Parts: sequence; C-alpha cells; structure tokens
Amino acid sequence: MDGRAAAPGAGTVVNALATGRGAAFAVDLETTATVMLDPDADEVTGEIAGAPDGDTRLIERCVERVVDRFGTGEGGHVRTDSEVPTAAGLKSSSAAANATVLATLSALGVEAANDPDADVTKTEACRVGVRAARDAGVTVTGAFDDASASMLGGVTVTDNTNDELLHRDDPFATHALVWTPPERAYSADADVSACERVAPMATLATDLALDGDYGRAMTVNGLAFSAALGFPTDPAVEAMADCDGVSLSGTGPSVVAVGDRADLKAVRRLWDDRDGETRLVETRETGARML
Repeated sequence: MDGRAAAPGAGTVVNALATGRGAAFAVDLETTATVMLDPDADEVTGEIAGAPDGDTRLIERCVERVVDRFGTGEGGHVRTDSEVPTAAGLKSSSAAANATVLATLSALGVEAANDPDADVTKTEACRVGVRAARDAGVTVTGAFDDASASMLGGVTVTDNTNDELLHRDDPFATHALVWTPPERAYSADADVSACERVAPMATLATDLALDGDYGRAMTVNGLAFSAALGFPTDPAVEAMADCDGVSLSGTGPSVVAVGDRADLKAVRRLWDDRDGETRLVETRETGARML
C-alpha cells in the first residue's frame, strides 16, 4: 500500500493573521511525499530527507487523519523530500501536508480530484491537511490560504476562520523572484497582536485581491506586515519600480516579487547583493498531484 504525491510551495498575496482572510499563489518549488501503509503496523512514523532531527508531527498527523477517515486503521511510514526551504515563508508546511495527504489517499486507492464525482475533492483533501497542521501546532490561522494555493494552483483568496475558498484564479504573473535571508522565522511564533494592528491595511489588501488586483494587494500587504513583524522594507522598495507586486511572504523572512522575467532580472541584481539566496522561479497554474 504505497503512494507518492507532490505539492508546490507558495508566496503570499495577503497575510491572514490580521483579519482571518488571506490570499496566496503557487510557485514551482515542490515537496514530494512517499507513504507506505501497513495494515499490521500500529503507528505512523515520519522522516524528512536531509533533516534527521526534523519535526515530523505534521506529516505523521496527515497520514493519521487520512487513515482515520478513509482507511481501516493502518500504520506505516511517510518520507518527504523538499525544494521548499523550511521556516522561510514559502509555505513548506502546507506543501508537505498536501503532498502527504494525497500520497496517503493514493496508497489507499482513493481518488482525489477537482471533479465533484471524485472520492474526495482536492479542496476537501486540502482541509484534511489544514486540520492536521492545527493538530501539530505549526500554524496560527490554519493556513487554508497557503494550503489551497498549493493544492489547487494559481492564486486563491480564503476565509481561514472557516476554511472557506472565496475565489480562485489563474496565476497573475509568469515569474516570481524570491529572496531568502539566512535567518528563519516560524509561523507559530509570529506576533499575532502586532499583525492585528495592521488590520485596516490587510482589509484593503484583501479587497484588492478579491477585485483581481493581486500585485497591488501584495505590495500593500508587504509594507504593512514587514513593519508589524519587524522586517526591513528596503527589499520591497528596491523592487517596486521593476515588478508587478512585492511582499513579505507569510511571516517572513523571504520577500517575493512577481512580474515578467526580464523585469525581475533588474530586481535580482539588487537582491543578489544581499546576504542569503535569490531564486527566480515560475508561478504554477497546477497544484498538488499524485505521482
């Protein structure tokens, strides 16, 4: 009873910490999960490639939740391998959860698709991972915005207070430039009260996103949340003249700019002078998939 699946990371359009509403878009950095179920095993164990001491509670809980609903009590083992850096604001937890949920469904022979006639829709499969993330304590909001963008692809706008998908659209830019400084920031450690103080700007950004003005929504969000969470706004200011939108991604520390590849090269020349790593990636219309 084996299954494999992959899910992309994502960048932030609107951070949901202030109001419960958020938006995100998929980027072409993937996490792959391999799940091996055993009817005779009495527990689920996890492994993260390249991180022997990594926290495996999330991926283990994803397997357990899928088995509780669709299986017959199987245990087993899950391993993830990822291009998405952890604790960098690029939705590594959402990608891992989505890949693990789909891999477990695959191992059980359960179809997950956008087709309403499928055994389980991808949106509902996404909610399984979101609930597992809450169980594991790796998220404050449940991160349905991040998880839905990873699972469905494109850009999604959500209400995380009740895991409701408000809107989904195709990618609004072809490329994204990601700058990730050396430090890391864990979503569960974010200062929620500081974020709530920028709720008026978050509401404005959400309204822009619901109107399809994703680039300006990103920029409004990025300036507000960088200030609230104590990150510098200099990288965003450097990028504004040469991109469609730029934002702190998640609770940081990564900053993501979107636009045409040629325009983003000018931004990259500036960001390459900063400590850390700069990557030019494509946005994704497709989301998570079974392999």
